[in-house]
Parts: sequence; C-alpha cells; structure tokens
Amino acid sequence: MTITKKVTFIAKQDGIETMKKLLSAMVVPSKAEEGCIFYEIFQCKDRPEKFFAVETWRDEAALGGHKASEHYKIYKSSYE
Repeated sequence: MTITKKVTFIAKQDGIETMKKLLSAMVVPSKAEEGCIFYEIFQCKDRPEKFFAVETWRDEAALGGHKASEHYKIYKSSYE
C-alpha cells in the first residue's frame, strides 16, 4: 500500500532561506530512491516562512529506506 505524507515546516523569520536550502537539498536524492513515487517541496506565497513537503512512497519499506538514507540523516541533524 502506498504511503503519502504532507509535512509542514515553519521557519523562523531569519531562517527562511536556510530552511528553503535544507528542504530543497532533499528533493533530488529522495526522488532517486527506490520506492519514491512523488517528492516535492512547496513554499507558501502569502507566508514565506511556511513550507510543505509532500511525498509518496511505494510502501513502508521504501519509507523506512528513505529515513535510513544519508541525506535524510544530514537533514534531520541540521535542525534537531
């Protein structure tokens, strides 16, 4: 069964560009992963500090592989 996630991110006013770069860096490597059906980042036009990640994975195993990827680990460690 496919899994679709929509994740909302709110950047601090002085961190909008940093958040944009961090999230955008995830797109190409995530799309290249086995089991990735869709992966895009969107930024609200009326609230530029608000971002959405929309992703669809073939199944739980594909999503698990994504969370174990090196680019995901770098992304997670960048804001935790």
